[in-house]
Amino acid sequence: MSEPLRLVLWDVDGTLVDTQHIIVQAFTMACQALSVTPPSAAVIRSGVGLSLVESVAHALPDLSPETHARLAGAYKDAYITLHAQPDYSEDLFPGARQVLEDLEQAGYLLGIATGKARRGADRFIAHHGFEGRFVTIHSADEGPGKPHPRMCLDALRETGVEAANAVMIGDTTFDIRMARAARMQAIGVSWGNHDPALLHEAGASHVIDSFDPLLEIVGRLTA
Repeated sequence: MSEPLRLVLWDVDGTLVDTQHIIVQAFTMACQALSVTPPSAAVIRSGVGLSLVESVAHALPDLSPETHARLAGAYKDAYITLHAQPDYSEDLFPGARQVLEDLEQAGYLLGIATGKARRGADRFIAHHGFEGRFVTIHSADEGPGKPHPRMCLDALRETGVEAANAVMIGDTTFDIRMARAARMQAIGVSWGNHDPALLHEAGASHVIDSFDPLLEIVGRLTA
């Protein structure tokens, strides 16, 4: 009897790739373009993982929905401008590339569930040479964003994997709550946008400080 398919679903920003500085800078530039006082970096980072408009509303709740939408548009423009700069950096966190290779070699399917728009997800994949590595890719502009379970459920449906054989890896409570709502296990990372204690409270079975133990943990959770 063949072994069941197993899926590891990944968040991107703050989990695989270090974009916190770019996100904060683009958000600040968007606010300045519309003469809005920008929130602190900590407040901006607290909304990372939500869809863009929801992230803006999370950081600046007293502004109107119309202003939230305008800020989201200005953020996209700022991000594109920063991405085009010759000194633009979007480094993978240490061990990220290796753990993806290790999981793939161990027979796991890999997927993405990101608060980025699909264009941003595709740009991330191309930038790091990950074409063909992720068999299922879901983004916030396809429907309800995190923490709604839609992205996880769509990934399970697309791959034919049972929820008991799937794990979500992320750095925010939105990732963890999304996975748990889809009846998947969730693992948090300690180097991202939300405090590790909050990840545990949201339902993460583990919060890791490096990628070193991940293959073993995923193996136990999907056994």
